[in-house]
This record gives sequence, C-alpha cells and structure tokens, in this order.
Amino acid sequence: MSSDKPMNPLEMLAYIIAKQIEDHEVVYIGTGIPMVAAILAKKTHAPNITFVYESGGQDPEHLEMPWSVGGPMTWRKSPIIMEMAYSFAQAATGLIDKGFLGFAQIDMFGNANTHQIGTDYLNPKVRLTGSGGNNDVSSLVDKLIYVGLQDPNKFLKKVDFITSPGWLEGGESRKKAGLLNDGPVAVITSAGVYDFEPSTKRMRIKTLHPGVSPELAQLASGFELVRPEGEIPVTERPSKEILEILRNEVDPNGLFISMPS
Repeated sequence: MSSDKPMNPLEMLAYIIAKQIEDHEVVYIGTGIPMVAAILAKKTHAPNITFVYESGGQDPEHLEMPWSVGGPMTWRKSPIIMEMAYSFAQAATGLIDKGFLGFAQIDMFGNANTHQIGTDYLNPKVRLTGSGGNNDVSSLVDKLIYVGLQDPNKFLKKVDFITSPGWLEGGESRKKAGLLNDGPVAVITSAGVYDFEPSTKRMRIKTLHPGVSPELAQLASGFELVRPEGEIPVTERPSKEILEILRNEVDPNGLFISMPS
C-alpha cells in the first residue's frame, strides 16, 4: 500500500503509541492497536524491546500481525510460552516496563472503567466486558498508558466503576492505597496526548493532534483538562517512510489500521 494515501486516525494512534515505547523495554501487549504499535516500534526505533503477550507468548521471532493476543503468531518461535497467569505474574514481580489499556470510561485522575455503565453494580444500565487483566496491568506494571476514543461520555469527572486504578483521588492517594510503581503516565486519544500534573495528578494536555484546538479537546471532555503553560505542541505525524512500514510490513492486511467502511 502506498504512503501517498492519506493517513487515517487509527494509523495516527498506532504511531503515537509506538513512540511511547523505548528501546530495551519489556512491553505488555493487549489485543488491537497496541499490537500494531509494538511491532512498529520494534521495526523502527526500538529493535531491542521484549514482547509479553497477555495470553503468555513471549517475544516471538517473526513479527506477523496476530489476530489477537491468543493468536498463534504470538507464539511463533517464542523462546518460552507460558499460561496467562504467569504473564500477569511477570508484572507482579516488576518485570514489565510498560502496559497499554483501553477504557469505556476514564476520569480526571486516570481511573478507568470497563465493568459497567451505571453505578448500581447489581443493576447496571449496561454490563461491559469486565476486568480481564486490566486491574493487574494498572496495579502492577511500572508505567501504564491508556488508549481510546475521546468524548464527554468517556471522559468523566468520576467513572461509574473503577476497574483499573489510576491516581484514585489524586495527590498521594495511589501510594497511600499501597499500589506500586509509576501509575498511568499517558492517555492517548483521538484528540491528543495527555499526561498527569505531577502534584495533583489531574489529566493534563501534552500535545494535540493536527487540527484539534484546546477548545475542541475540552468540548470532548466531561471534566476540565489542565493546560500546560505556553503554547500547546502539535502531535508529531508519521513520515511517509513510517507509513510504508506500518502499512506494508506491520499490518499489511489492515486488520487493525483500516477504518470501518
């Protein structure tokens, strides 16, 4: 596929996520765009990262795009294949540098909900997929990065249910609760990239994607976004060379980077 074709939002997300990965890191990978991003990172700026797939596959040799974390390509020539519980144990023992999670709802302190819509646990408006490994990842990996779409129904002042603890109530509340490591360090959405203000732990604009203004980002949020001092940087776009690798080597069948027709 030619890089002359206009970049779509999913390709932009994959590139931004890939840029969060640094060389020599051990990365915990879930299904979807994080798989695309990790393979892209390994083929470009981070050739020495180690893959830990949620289902237990460890660092497969051939980086063909799996259909999920349970796909056979996550095990292809892996040096070791373990059960899912052991991949979570790797996080518990401090062996995972970064993990990626999606969300149905997220709040200003980076607490995420994938359990339910509505606050009544016994009678929710909508029952979602639940935790899976989300709580393990958010509680145990060194650095957590969230990935998802941004709108006022997803970006809430308070989530209906905390599946994945972020900074809880802000400040030192995560540390006081006994949770380890650095907690959420970034939220990557269809509008921009966010981090967390160091003292209050409130979500803060880091960069905004091309064409997205601070006002537009705020309209897509149900709580007040913290703005940094000075001009807000524009999120870096992938080069034509990166798009060629993404489209022709990473996900040539467009499993995860093709927009729904």
